[in-house]
Amino acid sequence: MKRIDAHQHYWTLGLGHNNWPTPDLSAIYGDFTPADLAPHLKACGVVRTVLVQAAPNIAETIFLLDLSEKEDTIAAVVGWVDICAPHAAEDLRRLGQYPKFRGIRPMLQGIADTAYILQPAALETLHLVAEMGLRFDALIQPRHLPVISALADHLPALPIVVDHGAKPFIEKGIIEPWRADMAALAERSNVSVKLSGLVTEAGESWSVECLKPYASHLLEVFGPARVMFGSDWPVVELASTYERWMEAATALTAHLDEEGRQAVFHGTAAAFYGIAD
Repeated sequence: MKRIDAHQHYWTLGLGHNNWPTPDLSAIYGDFTPADLAPHLKACGVVRTVLVQAAPNIAETIFLLDLSEKEDTIAAVVGWVDICAPHAAEDLRRLGQYPKFRGIRPMLQGIADTAYILQPAALETLHLVAEMGLRFDALIQPRHLPVISALADHLPALPIVVDHGAKPFIEKGIIEPWRADMAALAERSNVSVKLSGLVTEAGESWSVECLKPYASHLLEVFGPARVMFGSDWPVVELASTYERWMEAATALTAHLDEEGRQAVFHGTAAAFYGIAD
């Protein structure tokens, strides 16, 4: 099976784009490049990736887009713009000149105002995102799920994907109201979800069994055609390795038929991000 990794990062700390990770996160405090990821991709049969921003600035997004023009394994780039700024439309059109630019990811998890994305300036920018044929990655926490449902209703033409399953509280064993809110969100046909980031939310003592209630729920309510695998490398190394997470994701999807597994590990991401084989 040819696999797509729908969520990974690169960063070079010395360039000054990234104020995260911080030195206390020793496992990921350093530079991560295509050469570092290449052995993991080969070991896991991953042929293309979606490169996602990790810093809230245009400079990092342009760095990633420039990198994508030199690295064939990068099939798509998800960047960042200040969605409420007067120059948001200009920024989007500037980034849209890059052939692998596919969408934006406002870092909503770090914004105190849970409903930030619903303010008029943000909605105007996201309307343009949809008009340009781009996508919206939602980096959110469980508190945001009803807000993303409202956003999906307001902009039904906007393709939305929820990163990391909305970061459920796996380590604490809390599943509600995440479970109910995720089921409600799945009723919106323009919303998909990434099977990514779960081991980080479960902590270093994670197991496939502790992840299963959360992964199974995502697969049940969205269906494989709206679920896509992502490694979240190198952040995954805070709790695991690329290969161990791939093994876990394979186990968590083992009950699906071949068509379903093909969707999760390839087809969903290819369709959502417009990735050609």
